[in-house]
Amino acid sequence: MIRHGQAGLRHDYDTLSDLGRRQARLLGEYLAAQQVRFTAVYSGALKRQSETAREVLRAMAAAGAAVPEVQIDDHWNEFDLDAVYHAIAPRLAADDPEFQVEHEKLRHMLEEQNSPAHRNWTRCDTLVVRAWVEGRYEVPGESWEAFRKRVSTPLQGLSRIPPAETAAVFSSATPIAVWIGMALGLNGRHVMRLAGVTYNAALTTMRTREEDLALFSFNGTPHLTEPHLRTFR
Repeated sequence: MIRHGQAGLRHDYDTLSDLGRRQARLLGEYLAAQQVRFTAVYSGALKRQSETAREVLRAMAAAGAAVPEVQIDDHWNEFDLDAVYHAIAPRLAADDPEFQVEHEKLRHMLEEQNSPAHRNWTRCDTLVVRAWVEGRYEVPGESWEAFRKRVSTPLQGLSRIPPAETAAVFSSATPIAVWIGMALGLNGRHVMRLAGVTYNAALTTMRTREEDLALFSFNGTPHLTEPHLRTFR
């Protein structure tokens, strides 16, 4: 499982930054050097996910590795943070004056293109997503439970991959964290804490066998050898 590379700023998040493309290429070069071969490659339908897959596979192919076609599967899409914000933030602000103040500060910060808030997970983000995970407010879009169910759907298909073969899944922080939670029996808050520390273009490896999951590694970045290459958002 591979998280997408660094994405754009908040107002145009669903694309890769120049650094995000570099992270993906470095990963492809690393996988080719390690003689990793994929039987199948899946990607979510979001642009930042499929762009990461394309950059990784292009780098692998340039190094002489045979690469399969990418199969797009929107089960791997990240949840819609903007929709969650629009549904929950106004009600949370009405119930919590302190959140209202922080939310206004965040809105003003995001008006500046170079604001660190574009690249950082803020306390406002944490409070909004926590309310969503806990189901404190109804949302017109996807609930946390519906999201978890969607993300877990590919398990049956991936479990049919023979033990000696390897599939790559290009997704996002939260879907990957949900799968780790499935393997370890974690609750929603723990899943979100894992998502929050997942590096861009990080590797997580799991084994699927008869719909049983085993976690082998999480959040690996052996291809990102310099500190400035390791980013979270």
